[in-house]
Amino acid sequence: MDEPKIYLAPMAGVTDASMREVCIACGAQMTFTEMVSAKGIAYQNERTHDLLEFSDAEDKAGVQLFGRDPQILADTAKKVCDLLGDRLFIIDVNMGCPAPKIVNNGEGSALMREPILAGKIISALKKAVSVPVSVKFRAGFTEKEKNAVAFAKMAEDAGADAITIHGRTREQYYSGKADLSMIAEVKQAVKVKVIGNGDIFAAQDAVHMFRETGCDAVMVARGAQGNPFLFTQIKELLETGSVRTFPTPEERIHMCLRQARLAVQRKGEALAMRQMRGHASHYVKGMQGAGQLRAQVVRVETYAQLEDLLLSRLRKK
Repeated sequence: MDEPKIYLAPMAGVTDASMREVCIACGAQMTFTEMVSAKGIAYQNERTHDLLEFSDAEDKAGVQLFGRDPQILADTAKKVCDLLGDRLFIIDVNMGCPAPKIVNNGEGSALMREPILAGKIISALKKAVSVPVSVKFRAGFTEKEKNAVAFAKMAEDAGADAITIHGRTREQYYSGKADLSMIAEVKQAVKVKVIGNGDIFAAQDAVHMFRETGCDAVMVARGAQGNPFLFTQIKELLETGSVRTFPTPEERIHMCLRQARLAVQRKGEALAMRQMRGHASHYVKGMQGAGQLRAQVVRVETYAQLEDLLLSRLRKK
């Protein structure tokens, strides 16, 4: 396989193994686990260990860890390598999550305010594992603290093999627009691989990011929810200059049900269907009568209910 250029972002509570598998089927070239607590693995939390499950389809897959203690992160990374062996392609450390419960613990994007500690974390990880280490962070913590360029240089000096930059600040969360100029500045400032992230909801957005920033790869996040076909479209646009794949409502519904079946196999029906409610809501977005349909899918409790609801909608056409 060529060097991956189209990544699926790690999203807590979203990118489980089932979602990753359908995204790979549609063309995602690199995937990551949901964000995993280094402490959770160190203390053998069962739920945390469940997050480390890889799909059989993943041959370019990484684990994303979060934390702030260099030794705990290094020890955890080594455990992950021992557990996953050759299946593990890369370890990523999250320094960009904006969630208050993460930031208030001094983790995620809070580390952008502690570049010395962040550097110690990266160095410790590099010494602990033989696989590549990457870092994901934001443009800065606030608009007045846009330190992504300096942070990227620090990460490179500390040994990071690649960096992913989301063009928003922590202050923005997911509002406003991603600052592509900041991604471009980071790309110019470092020699390691740079992955651009933010506002990729259509194939044209990915091509625009490549052109505007010079980044080596793009990472799709929210745009992939209920739309794994986006990876097919990006690949087509990059390779041929046009998009030929436009999924029909039937294809979207059948992909949703495929993801639901995979989830049920891995997690059991009760948990899988609770989590699939949100995914199904994204899959039906934009369809005729989507509002009413979403109100129904968020109440399903079994796979049979979801299948009957979605397929009956097709039969009514």
